[in-house]
Amino acid sequence: MNTTHACEHVISAKQFNREQLDRLFQEAGRMPMYRRLLERPLNGKIMASLFFEPSTRTRFSFESAMMRLGGQVISTENAREFSSAIKGETLEDTIRVVSQYADVIVLRHFEQGAARRAASVSEIPVINAGDGAGEHPTQALLDLYTIQTELGTIDGTHIVMIGDLTYGRTVHSLSMLLTNYRDIRVTYVSPPQTQIPAHVREEIAAKGIRVVETDDLVKAVQDADVLYQTRVQKERFPSLEVYEEVKGKYVIDPHMMEHLQQHAIIMHPLPRAGEILPEVDQDPRAAYFRQAKNGVDVRMALLLKCCL
Repeated sequence: MNTTHACEHVISAKQFNREQLDRLFQEAGRMPMYRRLLERPLNGKIMASLFFEPSTRTRFSFESAMMRLGGQVISTENAREFSSAIKGETLEDTIRVVSQYADVIVLRHFEQGAARRAASVSEIPVINAGDGAGEHPTQALLDLYTIQTELGTIDGTHIVMIGDLTYGRTVHSLSMLLTNYRDIRVTYVSPPQTQIPAHVREEIAAKGIRVVETDDLVKAVQDADVLYQTRVQKERFPSLEVYEEVKGKYVIDPHMMEHLQQHAIIMHPLPRAGEILPEVDQDPRAAYFRQAKNGVDVRMALLLKCCL
């Protein structure tokens, strides 16, 4: 495995500590300057964007980040059907080949653990852009950066995570990253069918985060600093019946906003599918589109560390 890169692989939120996060966010804060000065530090570098699942924001923001830094992109947006995987090629073989063509691989895959498998055979850094119901570490990084830029601090905050907590890989990764901060409270709001996995809850509680589980969103919202809403992911449910039971249970609408503190923010990894009404978009506390914009700066900072 190639060990010449400053950043070997980005596979899990667990691999980051507070010092690394602080440095990454400082670098992300400088990215608008790169745009203004038209600096191109990754000129001559190539990113392979290898997506076995549909994506808009993650793929576009990574590709935009690479191109803004002067690099180039080779990509496939539906590798599950339009790559040699359809011919029976293993993920490991695909990665072995693609790593000869590029300087970094951004991988999204439908199987949990796929990013780690890819990293085990790759000669270049692999960045996990989502692996099934496992993790989505770069989404969690931009989520954390958004909390910091919007509220001015992460320490001492109360984050309420809502919806599909069982299959929501962004929730899993963000929960893990929050263990690097002080005096954090996390309230998980979900129906019984989509509760946070026990291993996630137990791990963050063991690291000092105060955890509450409830199905009462109105009560949880009262002293929240962050509402992190998620889509109920139809594609990951074992049956349509279970999906139908839980979809639409928690909706953020103007009435719900009346219970939210004035300094608080609403976040969503997007896409949304009815769980935040469009009427909420004009509220200054609605941070989800600013959150999506932050994805480019954070991924620019991450690519710099991986490719230089």
